[in-house]
Amino acid sequence: MPQLTPGQPAPDFTLTDHTGRDVALHDLRGRKVIVFFYPAAMTPGCTKEACDFRDSLAPLQQAGYEVLGVSPDSPDKLARFVEQEALTYPLLSDPDKSVLTEWGAYGEKKLYGKTVTGVIRSTVVVGEDGTIELARYNVKATGHVASLRKALEV
Repeated sequence: MPQLTPGQPAPDFTLTDHTGRDVALHDLRGRKVIVFFYPAAMTPGCTKEACDFRDSLAPLQQAGYEVLGVSPDSPDKLARFVEQEALTYPLLSDPDKSVLTEWGAYGEKKLYGKTVTGVIRSTVVVGEDGTIELARYNVKATGHVASLRKALEV
């Protein structure tokens, strides 16, 4: 799937979160949603990014944003990650990578100079009307949330 671009409708999804509850994007219509895609819970880069979102959650929520993290990890692994890092927003499980693929966050990428297929660290901001407002692909774990907050003026 090609990457998403601003102005197009966000593809809907329903995924299971770290508590076993289903979370549907269409249920968040009327709110701004930050969906970030990361390769694997409890790895150094993903932990840094997840904790940066946790630490920025209050100002993001005050500005009207919900945050959702998506990875191929199982809900059980996500629950351990949430507990271990005291994460305060939903982490969603996409084990068949269908949402990752549809949102352009799964495919070929460079890893240590080699081309591999995997999760492309990405963040997409969905507006209250369900359209893409911002889409960033191949982001770095460190400094990404600060850059995103600057772009969103939060």
